[in-house]
Order: sequence, then structure tokens, then C-alpha cells
Amino acid sequence: MANEKPAPDRPARVRTAQDDRPPGHQGVYPISVVSELTGVEPHLLRAWEKAGLLSPGRSVGGTRRYSSDDLVRLRHIRALAGEGLNVPGIRAVLELEQELAELRAELSALRTNGRHPSQ
Repeated sequence: MANEKPAPDRPARVRTAQDDRPPGHQGVYPISVVSELTGVEPHLLRAWEKAGLLSPGRSVGGTRRYSSDDLVRLRHIRALAGEGLNVPGIRAVLELEQELAELRAELSALRTNGRHPSQ
């Protein structure tokens, strides 16, 4: 039709660090949805992020975007807090759990290669 305007050119999609993350690691949930899903107030989510317990991705505009993995971690943090641990205690538990997971993976790799870990 003569009165139709041509569609404006769409700007090229800006790539973010989120694009390179595997599924489950890509942030899709805004803070309001995460708060609703977990029952954790947004101010507490921001405080836990500032303390280094969470690290959600960011949109191009800087909005926090939480992934499915972030939700799992958040529920674990919430459970630890519910047991009475403070932020430094939670951080210590998370670090020890990460170290344990890495050591288990290393041990598994050594066993798979037929080498005994004490050799």
C-alpha cells in the first residue's frame, strides 16, 4: 500500500557475556521474579550479591538476570541462612562445597585413567 511506511532497520543484536553461557547458566529471570519464586526480598538478593554469594548476569541495560543455576544456588543459600549461618559462614560453606566438588572430579578423573590417587 502507498501509505505503509517501511519497517525501520533493526539494530544489530548486542552480544553479552550471557550469550556464551551454557543452558542453565543464562540469566533469564529479573530480580522481581526471583524474589517471588524464592520468597527472598530484592534488597536481600542485592546484599547477597554484594557479599559475593550470588553473581547474576546482566542485560545490556544492566538489569540483573538470574539463571536456573542461580535459583538453585539461592535456595541453598537461603537454607543455610535458615540454619542460622551468617554471610561469612555461608561463604565458607559454599567455598568448601566447591573445593569438595573439584576434588571429587579430580579423583574420578584419576580413577578413570587407571591411576590410583596415592601413586
